[in-house]
Amino acid sequence: MSDLILIRKNSYFDSVLLMRLSRELKSLGGIDDAVVAMGTPQNRALLSDAGYNNSELESASPNDLVIAVRGESLECARIEQAIAELLKADRKAADSEDRPRSLAAALHIAPGASLALISVPGQYAAREARAALSRGLHVMLFSDNVSIDDEAALKREAIARGLLMMGPDCGTAIINGKPLAFANVVRRGAIGIVGASGTGIQEATCRIHHLGGGISQAIGTGGRDLSDQMGGLMTLAGIDALADDPATRIIVVISKPPSLSVAAKVIEALQRAGKQAVIHFVGDKPRRTREQSGTPHVTFADSLADAGTKACQLLGLPPCAPAGQEISPELISTLVARLSPGAQLRGLFCGGTTGQEAVAILDREGIEVFSNLHKSGPLHIDGTDPVSGNVVLDLGADEFTVGRPHPMIDPLIRNERLADEAANPNAGLLLFDCMLGYGSHPDPAGVLADGVLASRGTAARRGGSIVAIASITGTPEDPQDFHKQKRKIEDAGVFVVTSNCQAARLAAEVLRAAANRQSARQRNQQ
Repeated sequence: MSDLILIRKNSYFDSVLLMRLSRELKSLGGIDDAVVAMGTPQNRALLSDAGYNNSELESASPNDLVIAVRGESLECARIEQAIAELLKADRKAADSEDRPRSLAAALHIAPGASLALISVPGQYAAREARAALSRGLHVMLFSDNVSIDDEAALKREAIARGLLMMGPDCGTAIINGKPLAFANVVRRGAIGIVGASGTGIQEATCRIHHLGGGISQAIGTGGRDLSDQMGGLMTLAGIDALADDPATRIIVVISKPPSLSVAAKVIEALQRAGKQAVIHFVGDKPRRTREQSGTPHVTFADSLADAGTKACQLLGLPPCAPAGQEISPELISTLVARLSPGAQLRGLFCGGTTGQEAVAILDREGIEVFSNLHKSGPLHIDGTDPVSGNVVLDLGADEFTVGRPHPMIDPLIRNERLADEAANPNAGLLLFDCMLGYGSHPDPAGVLADGVLASRGTAARRGGSIVAIASITGTPEDPQDFHKQKRKIEDAGVFVVTSNCQAARLAAEVLRAAANRQSARQRNQQ
């Protein structure tokens, strides 16, 4: 096994193309790993951590293209030719489309545009967002690595101009019925959402769609908006916008836990809005924020799916059962009977917030879980750390995605980790999300089904077994089709339940029942 590093000076390419180049190179014979990325300090550090030669990487600047390849048969000429052919194909595609290279050129093509979706490197993102705001455009800033000072300045300018400034690192929005970035196809309706979480918005909007409701607007804010530094600037502006929107009757707010002072601001804004509202702070202790609420028209939800359910109930929609199995004693017994003694949980998530919700629910149910989603503490792990115990991983974290597509775009990342876990005699209970919608892989369930079937074969060869639980975030109208995706993973023997929350609760019940069974056996043997 050997490494090859090529550096092309002053060659900038966007992240989507870089992801595709990495994937295509990796498919070539004799190559086990390939990373194509810009030579930013973060990317160089991640490549160095992955074992690539740091002295070679040091010569790369953020404007240079870095091609790092590992395998048995590495020929520089062959790699260069492959890259050249892929770039040539991309240029040919670009020549056949209208691809403006500046904001001014884009507005020349679409002079009536009212929103700019910006995805450029973080060092340039604030400048482009400011230019869009100055032209009177709402902004969805998909880019990350924007400083918190720039974020605050951009949001204050947007508020002063009466505009939305969604982001940075905003992955999901639905504006006037149009899905942006990672979003699902849901009907229009009377429920408006403000969310500091992309997959959190997806989970809630899909639940609403399944229950017969619809979305007026879904305003993403970026994950830092409810931090103490930001103070909820865009969340508060979003609440005010939905309060003034005659099409919105119910307001839903979704975020990871803010500080008590920021939470109080959100509740106060919802009081001023005068409309029925639902709040869910993912991973928060329910009593902590409920005790602050002195208004009868603010309801606190226990999960992302429950936020959607409660919003539909406030609209007076009749209850109906979403697609999927409900937790029952019979289902728990069935899964426990299939588990090997002492089996541990491996939760492999493509969505960061769905993973965060799973960790919070397992913790609430008394299940200790190691995770890269813990910010600190004894249960915090890097995704590459070996661990003996229950584990939940966000596979979209940097340690998994340097130079590679996010797992919502390329879920093969999960299958690779799944193959490693299947060989581990401790791993027996698997927990997954499956994210559908625009921007996601065209067949995530098919990829997951292949991974689960392969893992079962691996486990059987070591004398073990695999039990898999999943939820699907999506709708029948999504490009992937919820029902077709559900059938694919069920055919692979995965138990599909109604929501991400239900999947985590089922996993907790199974682990608890399995532990009780093991304890009973030990007592009987004594």
